[in-house]
Amino acid sequence: MVKAIMIQGTMSNAGKSLLAAGLCRIFRQDGYRVAPFKSQNMALNSYITADGLEMGRAQVMQAEAAGIEPDVRMNPVLLKPTTDTGSQVIVRGEVLGDMDARKYFSYKRSLMPMILESYRSLASEYDIIVIEGAGSPAEINLKKDDIVNMGLAKAVGAPVLLAGDIDRGGVFAQLLGTQMLLDPDEQALLKGFIINKFRGDKTILDPGIAMLEERGGIPVVGVVPYMQLDIDDEDSLAPQLAQTNRSPAGKPVEIAVVRIPHLSNFTDFNVFSRIPEVDLRYVSRPDALGDPDMVILPGSKNTMADLRWLRESGMAAAVDEMRQRGRVIFGVCGGYQMLGRWIADPDRTEEGGTAEGLGYLNLETVFSSEKRRTRVRGRIGNLPGPLQALGGMEIEGYEIHMGRTEAARRDACRSASGEPDVSPDSHISCESRENADIESGKTTTKAEAFCHIRDLRTEEEAPDGAAWENVYGTYVHGVFDAPGVARRISQILAERKGFMLAQGNEKGTGAEAENPLTYKEVQYDLLAETLREHLDMPKIYKILDGSMES
Repeated sequence: MVKAIMIQGTMSNAGKSLLAAGLCRIFRQDGYRVAPFKSQNMALNSYITADGLEMGRAQVMQAEAAGIEPDVRMNPVLLKPTTDTGSQVIVRGEVLGDMDARKYFSYKRSLMPMILESYRSLASEYDIIVIEGAGSPAEINLKKDDIVNMGLAKAVGAPVLLAGDIDRGGVFAQLLGTQMLLDPDEQALLKGFIINKFRGDKTILDPGIAMLEERGGIPVVGVVPYMQLDIDDEDSLAPQLAQTNRSPAGKPVEIAVVRIPHLSNFTDFNVFSRIPEVDLRYVSRPDALGDPDMVILPGSKNTMADLRWLRESGMAAAVDEMRQRGRVIFGVCGGYQMLGRWIADPDRTEEGGTAEGLGYLNLETVFSSEKRRTRVRGRIGNLPGPLQALGGMEIEGYEIHMGRTEAARRDACRSASGEPDVSPDSHISCESRENADIESGKTTTKAEAFCHIRDLRTEEEAPDGAAWENVYGTYVHGVFDAPGVARRISQILAERKGFMLAQGNEKGTGAEAENPLTYKEVQYDLLAETLREHLDMPKIYKILDGSMES
């Protein structure tokens, strides 16, 4: 007999993910076996489980808060936007294919049996399931065949707590308006309101809370303050991305992440923000790049489109100026692919055809329809240039990408089968590639591998990434999270300017910032402590006790 509770929101970014994570932590602290669940997630930040399956990072974060291993059953459907109107659809951790919005809207009803199977499988192993909704349950144009909000709540008999974001204003209208737009059987599942992200004196809210409870007929189970916690975000509304193009903060070390249009897995870089001497910025305009010590090209869900954007926006020229000045240029996954000479897409995995890369590394990438999804462990190699002191450091992370990257050859226009590519999509000939390289003066020297890794599923070992002069790239997400790596990079960058990093900091010891696992545990405990103080947990437990599923 499992108990369930669902957190829904009046809008995207109302705080559902964090509230669900906090409840997972509280229930775990209270001795329950608890797991998160979100039937359908839309995000470009994803994660690879131990068995090589892909899921959204929000449920990974919630699983960490619950003290359990992330499991793809916790997020059976993941949508990764590829265009303004289409997404890659991932079901049970594996790519189903690309669909436009209308096609997916018609298709999604067929996913409900699989979603319920995943939920019931989890329910057989845990005492409590904390379910997260998506967007708003009052999006009346999407309510038909709903699989993620009230449609799911009705299917599993889960009581619902509705969170409103007071920081955006109009929270009483948010909550009551959402309730009014629900059908009677949906309203019956709504058991409490949460006012989230409050700043100020709560007593000022009391008259409004009394009216809200009177008109809504259900209690306000908490007024949660705006929390300054360092916990992974998963979407484009993350606070750090809202600071795009801000002025440098004047700290000793400055790292700029290029804010490409299809940015994915930006959580790769969060560890740098935990080092007080480092200013981590996201930049989408060339004139805002400034003169950082390191420029990062991040992962992308549409590498060829983002590569084109780099050139059209002028950002490619700005990054190249930094390279010529000797600044560190680092690419991760899609960003690593962009650092090479060519990207070919014979199977039209993205846009088809061939695109010229930035040409900093003598590499070419050929896309294929098969996605590589695996966790890896290894060591950084003997690197050239400013990051040579990283050599020998242990790393661990995961790979999630379409395509294979290898040393470029003169017959770079060959097809994936190795034969010359004479298809209409192959618009760049071997001769023109050679001439372009001669004219641009780009290097053709063989680069060193960035690291040597072992696939944790197959045990196969192989080199990964590349390094040449001051340019580095790797497919490994999480490379900076390995203990000591981000701090050592920061120290290298600081020393190039005559600074030294402090041994401790206001957020804890230097070692704590270097160990993301320890750091995260502290943050989850702080989250639970805050929610215990500001949520009516006895009332929430009473609501939970009414959700016994047969």
